[in-house]
Amino acid sequence: MKTISENRCFGGTQGVYSHDSAATNCEMTFGLFLPEEAKHIPVPVLWYLSGLTCTHENAMTKAGAQAWAAEYGVALVFPDTSPRGDGVANDEAYDLGQGAGFYVNATQDPWAPHFKMWDYVAEELPALLGDNFALDMERQAITGHSMGGHGALTLAMNLPGRFTSVSAFAPIANPTESDWGQKQLGAYLGSDQSTWAKHDATLLMREKGFDGPVLIDQGGSDNFLDLLKPEALAEAMMAKRQDGIFRMQQGYDHSYFFVSSFMEDHVSFHAEYLFA
Repeated sequence: MKTISENRCFGGTQGVYSHDSAATNCEMTFGLFLPEEAKHIPVPVLWYLSGLTCTHENAMTKAGAQAWAAEYGVALVFPDTSPRGDGVANDEAYDLGQGAGFYVNATQDPWAPHFKMWDYVAEELPALLGDNFALDMERQAITGHSMGGHGALTLAMNLPGRFTSVSAFAPIANPTESDWGQKQLGAYLGSDQSTWAKHDATLLMREKGFDGPVLIDQGGSDNFLDLLKPEALAEAMMAKRQDGIFRMQQGYDHSYFFVSSFMEDHVSFHAEYLFA
């Protein structure tokens, strides 16, 4: 593991690190904010998964999460959204390939050799973090935006007992019924749609739900509403009687102005359960 940068931030440290990944077969970069408490004791972890076109850096610099994480004594992990590099498959479209990993393990060429983002986020990166930083990996929560909201919800529901709580900002909520999903899941996983179901938050909510509390914020003026399909997830949560809150925030769009406006709510929501 290499240290790219470390900066003092709200009494703690905002670091950026890279390492050779066995899961993605390339070098990966991630951001990690450690609050001041991590100098003395292991601290709980909040994962933030980013959306389409993002790297580890977007939320790290735009979401305003560090101030609230420092207040509660919580670490923040900002993984990249896909493998990258000259030898990694890519596509001219912004919503496929590098920057658009969709947090799945690709089984189809040309994506399969590198696009193992599920294994990377679920297994490899947590192990690396636990071995190298003062983190309490028994206390983890997860959130994300857009494609990252999709990833946060699907990871949380597929890994029962891993996360105390899950939240999402404008998640891609029903990808098997959306152009933001059908295209990518077909490319990465193939035409057998039975393999897609574990990566659809609405289908997972209908089938199993989440074994903890859920918080969803969706901008009412989001220009991607038809692609995100929030109403499908809201209906599934109601049908499942899920312990959760789904909020339509009127006037807000899909940008980081929206995310940063409600970041305090999400960090405090997770802190309540991380420290329960």
